[in-house]
Amino acid sequence: MKSVQEIANEIIAREGGYVNDPDDPGGATKYGVTIKTMRKLGLDLTGDGRITLHDVKALTRDQAREIFVRHYFRLPRIAELPLPLQPSVFDMYVNAGGNAVRILQRLLGKVGYPVSVDGVLGPQSLRATRLAMAAAPDHLADAYGIERRNYYYRLADQRPKSRKYARRKDGGKGGWITRAEEFISPKYHFSNTQHRERVAKWG
Repeated sequence: MKSVQEIANEIIAREGGYVNDPDDPGGATKYGVTIKTMRKLGLDLTGDGRITLHDVKALTRDQAREIFVRHYFRLPRIAELPLPLQPSVFDMYVNAGGNAVRILQRLLGKVGYPVSVDGVLGPQSLRATRLAMAAAPDHLADAYGIERRNYYYRLADQRPKSRKYARRKDGGKGGWITRAEEFISPKYHFSNTQHRERVAKWG
């Protein structure tokens, strides 16, 4: 079983270095840490009394890892989820915040363990997740990954500027989709044909 630090390192590798994409609502980002997160945490790395793009650029891998482990894994209680779910929910929490938990909560309702869909892992959600995992130990992690993939497609349906994250210029799977499928068993991956059919209405 991978340590949380190893999982965090993999997230950093997926996220890559400094990016300031005008189509990304998160704004300037480095290693998956957004300028909004740095301002929330008060990370003035340059010591000039402001948190700007220069602070994002100054962020180190070690600092990003520390942020992820503390603020995206331990504080949101992902560390208390069943082990098979932790990597995917953790990765999604870095990518989408509380929506990572909402995806899980909606899934729990679909499989017969309804909970409040509030984006918070409280006692009710944690207990329901443990029950669902006990009932389907070989399937829940895949089901979460599939729901995550569906979330990305729906987000791109609703926000045309985000479609480039779900579909490459050549029509193949974009980064969002391949990222979700890293946590899904290969037998549940979309074929290229299935992917192209799913995004065909985007034009």
